[in-house]
Amino acid sequence: MRIFLLVFTALHALGQSRPERVSAIAESLRARVLADRRDFHAHPELSNREQRTAAVIAERLKSLGLEVRTGIARHGVIGILKGGKPGPVVAWRADIDALPIEESGDKPYKSLNKGVKHACGHDAHIAIALGTVETLVKMRDQIPGTVKFIFQPAEEGAPIGEEGGATLMIKEGALENPKPQAIFGLHVTTWNEAGKISYSSGPAMASADILEIKLKGKKTHAAFPHQGIDTVVVAAECIMALQTIRSRRIDPSEPMVLTIGSMHGGNRFNIVAEEVVLQGTVRTLSENVRESVRSMVRKTLEGCTAMNDATFEVQWHEPSYPVTFNDPKLTSENLTGLRQSVGAENVVESKATMGSEDFSYYQKVIPGFFWFLGASNAKKGITAAHHTADFEIDEDILVPGVKAAANQLLDYLERTK
Repeated sequence: MRIFLLVFTALHALGQSRPERVSAIAESLRARVLADRRDFHAHPELSNREQRTAAVIAERLKSLGLEVRTGIARHGVIGILKGGKPGPVVAWRADIDALPIEESGDKPYKSLNKGVKHACGHDAHIAIALGTVETLVKMRDQIPGTVKFIFQPAEEGAPIGEEGGATLMIKEGALENPKPQAIFGLHVTTWNEAGKISYSSGPAMASADILEIKLKGKKTHAAFPHQGIDTVVVAAECIMALQTIRSRRIDPSEPMVLTIGSMHGGNRFNIVAEEVVLQGTVRTLSENVRESVRSMVRKTLEGCTAMNDATFEVQWHEPSYPVTFNDPKLTSENLTGLRQSVGAENVVESKATMGSEDFSYYQKVIPGFFWFLGASNAKKGITAAHHTADFEIDEDILVPGVKAAANQLLDYLERTK
């Protein structure tokens, strides 16, 4: 009887299409993928401090028979899954770090690390990637090529004074030995309904630059402002002048944001401030616009400080991300796997977002396609924004995420073998 069942199961599997087999395997892993997400959620770790997270990932990959490399960019992990047939190499990237946010609520898998939370969905990204690994391992004999899984630390940005993230992963060989021909990745989002997939061809996410401006004047008694140089007034003029870059100096059809989010200066109500520090961000969807804005910022500051006899220093700080650019050909050719997984009606092209991603650095080296998996559910009260204390995802999207990732990778390998 047992032999009959094994033969029946094997014959049934042979009769399944590839998407059907992926779906069946992913569904069988539902409990494991959910448990993984909750485990990582309960044990979040900050950028460049992901020791436990990396150890758990590495151990799982080893148990599944992958070639595993650890210690890349501090806590990065790479798993290499060689298929049963010769073929190309493709990569999948998942980020693994959390944020310095105290979690609200009292869910059973609430963060056990005070002041640290997976408030951007990276716990889901890890769980989906591990589920994808296990799904493909069970189909290894059918895989024409190699899949390289890159589990990357510090996507949210390394601590000040440290290197980290995608740039350090690349620097330390994440895209070598073997070198992938293309790279894929996803991000869960609460701006999309659970189960919906959205993507952009070409620019998908904005570049992100951190701007710091130090304005220097001359301190004096507030009752005699003419004897000093009031940097608070200078700062106000500079902030308003900087806004003309967006409104009057950049083509209105080009998306660009320049925001000054922080202003600090002065030490007493009746003393003219000698120094004011401004901090902000610049976001664009064009590298040409990005470079133009940097030049315009300096020229604007030169003008508004010179007319007030003040001086300035301007610095651009890390992390600094380029535009996340989805290669149009790669994008159009690799939608099939997504549609097979969640239905063509649930895969939609959308506008680029002004958020940013260091996945963009991989795309500077090889073609890449980065897409978004909806994770909000108003009926369940899951609507909170990313990077907030009450951020949550609809966990029902985890298995569809595994199906979509596995199908996309297999579709790419089968098409390019």
